[in-house]
Amino acid sequence: MKEIYNSPTKNAAEATLNDFAQKWESKYSYAVKSWRDNWEKLTVFYDFPVGIRKIIYTTNLIEDLNGKIRKYTKNKLSFPTDNAVMKSTFLALRESTKKWTIPIRNWGIILDLFLTIFKERVQL
Repeated sequence: MKEIYNSPTKNAAEATLNDFAQKWESKYSYAVKSWRDNWEKLTVFYDFPVGIRKIIYTTNLIEDLNGKIRKYTKNKLSFPTDNAVMKSTFLALRESTKKWTIPIRNWGIILDLFLTIFKERVQL
């Protein structure tokens, strides 16, 4: 599936999906069907420049953050108030951000793209 994400264009990605389907559809028919049924939604990131695409389709950072929040909340069977959940989540986020030391590759170029495309929404 990584080859689909790394395709230079949406048409190339579709050709890559077809190649994937020829090889793996017998084993992963549901995955191929899901991709085809949701193609327009799953490939919206091709509307953006290459620098921004990787940020959109890469979920490792999000999954890592969710894991950190789960680590803080899994030992509790229940929270006495909604505010207690918020505090626990805040502490998890605060601890996670201490470890965010590796910058995003080519961030200057990507930031420039964001400022150009979303000039009304991105403010420095």
